[in-house]
Amino acid sequence: MTNTFTFLLVFLIFNFLLLTSSVNAQQVSLSISPPLLELIIKPGKSLMVAYRVENFGDPVILTVKLHNFEPKDNLGNIRIKDEFSGPIRFDLDNADQELERPFFLKTGASQQLLLRIRAPEGAPEGDYYYTLLAEAAPPNSKEGVASTRGRASIGSNILITVTDSGSIEVKPKVVLFDLLTKLNLFERKLRVFDSFDKVPLIFIVENKGKNMIKPEGKVTLSGNFGEQIKYDVIPKNILSESQRLIEATPSANINCSGQTCLTPTSLILSGFFIGFYRLSTQLTFGENSPTIFSATNFFAFPFKLTLAVIFVLIVTIIIVKRFSPDEDD
Repeated sequence: MTNTFTFLLVFLIFNFLLLTSSVNAQQVSLSISPPLLELIIKPGKSLMVAYRVENFGDPVILTVKLHNFEPKDNLGNIRIKDEFSGPIRFDLDNADQELERPFFLKTGASQQLLLRIRAPEGAPEGDYYYTLLAEAAPPNSKEGVASTRGRASIGSNILITVTDSGSIEVKPKVVLFDLLTKLNLFERKLRVFDSFDKVPLIFIVENKGKNMIKPEGKVTLSGNFGEQIKYDVIPKNILSESQRLIEATPSANINCSGQTCLTPTSLILSGFFIGFYRLSTQLTFGENSPTIFSATNFFAFPFKLTLAVIFVLIVTIIIVKRFSPDEDD
């Protein structure tokens, strides 16, 4: 009887804990639009942007706030700063909403946020980068009960250019336009590939100006007999005073596998190559902007196939000699 009572007690406690865990493991699923905003503002002017936050998960308490961000690497990733700085001023024009004041959003509901953005008189010209964050706070836990929900947030990046004249400073520089290869001879890089190998290109552009730029152009592959293949550069923002890896279509990540794909690349050429090839690029950054050029080359030959053929020939000759009749006989 005692064993039965103990079993029932353990069973009830287990189910209670399981139910409690299930209740507290709530789902947070948010969306915000527009996800990216690019603005040009004159000092002393303001504008209003309508955002919409939607909740596809459990009911949440959201807080909307602004943070600065900066480039984290040359792959387009960013680092959100804890502090807020810069001359730009933000306010919500909603009658019942304020920045950094929590509000409730039930499942399936949405909230429009009317964000007013203002550049004060005398604001220094240049770029300012912010992220509008809608942050879901974790629920208050009962004493002795652990909640599995953590703090979740979703953001929309705001890229603001302050200029009085409307002109943008465009100062691009090609930092790297070269092929990824491990062959070196006397401290010199050999751009030599097997005809069947993938040929990876790394293309990095630096923005030395104070305004964001966006490249447009092509990467051209020229062969031995005048044949050409052109790949369109994917236009992506290069933030002020930062570098970015430029990608060309088809993207280097498509159908990519093996050691070659472990390093971020701009373009991976595949096919059968033999002889000398030239890779070149020509980029522009909008009307009346400077054009930048760069080029490199490589040599390809079917080394593996040639070695295989030579090996087969040697083995064939050895076998023929071994089993051929002796002339003295």
